[in-house]
Amino acid sequence: MSGGGPGTLDWVPALDVGELLADPVRLALAHWAARDAVAARQVLAAPIEEALADTAAFCKAYGVQMEESVNCVVVAGRRGEVTTYAACMVQATRRADVNGVVRKAIDARKASFAPMDDAVSLTGMEYGGITPLGAPDGWPVLVDAAAQSLGRLVVIGSGLRRSKIALPAALLGDLPGATTLALAQPL
Repeated sequence: MSGGGPGTLDWVPALDVGELLADPVRLALAHWAARDAVAARQVLAAPIEEALADTAAFCKAYGVQMEESVNCVVVAGRRGEVTTYAACMVQATRRADVNGVVRKAIDARKASFAPMDDAVSLTGMEYGGITPLGAPDGWPVLVDAAAQSLGRLVVIGSGLRRSKIALPAALLGDLPGATTLALAQPL
């Protein structure tokens, strides 16, 4: 399926290249395939240079438009002694409203980006590759409506810095725990 996805990458069905996915991502994709094989086969993966995993460098090197790149930011919200984590999906051209929409959606008194060490250890994924596919059970996955409505393939993390996943934007709302809302604004 070379050339079948965004940019210049050689995309193949992610189910066929488990080595390009972090363990939690591979397991989540297998569970998805058991529920909906047609949707799961639309998830593609491609290897990239690990040094080019960060969004701006990735898009420039591989010819992917910034609006096709959807980042996953891990937010930690606190209410009293309880911390709630959420995976937020936002286009690279937009910024999540962490202290407004996200905070309210996870019923937190205070919300902020989770520390990198927490995000990595809790997800079992590499920083710069964190993705909502395979996020820990019980985590809300908040998908910005603008990202989900793109009507084309979008690129997200694979759980590893050395690869990316592409899937139809509409499938972002089908991820386990996903809620679609207007949670971001243009940069």
